[in-house]
Amino acid sequence: MKKIAFKLASLKFDKNGLIPAIVQDYKNKEVLMLAYMNKESLRRTLSQGKTCFWSRSRKEYWVKGLTSGHFQFVKSAAYDCDLDALLIKVRQVGKACHTGNRSCFYRVIK
Repeated sequence: MKKIAFKLASLKFDKNGLIPAIVQDYKNKEVLMLAYMNKESLRRTLSQGKTCFWSRSRKEYWVKGLTSGHFQFVKSAAYDCDLDALLIKVRQVGKACHTGNRSCFYRVIK
């Protein structure tokens, strides 16, 4: 992965000020979840080293694991070529999904 100077202002947030963040296990590459960040939650994630998201339903910030103890410790953060999506690689403690599954992607279509 190429490391370049990062400018938060270069990211393309949607009309609601949000950007999708794919969360992946840094060791085995398993996709754990998809959530949304705004500029402030991304700043918090990068400065605190734990994932922080914007809850679209509750309209508030949430640090993954604060209530469950299933924290995500950030190992790296990257953005895609279009500047409109994030990939956050983490060390997952416990389960990522609120259903009790390790990943939110536990159901297979085909």
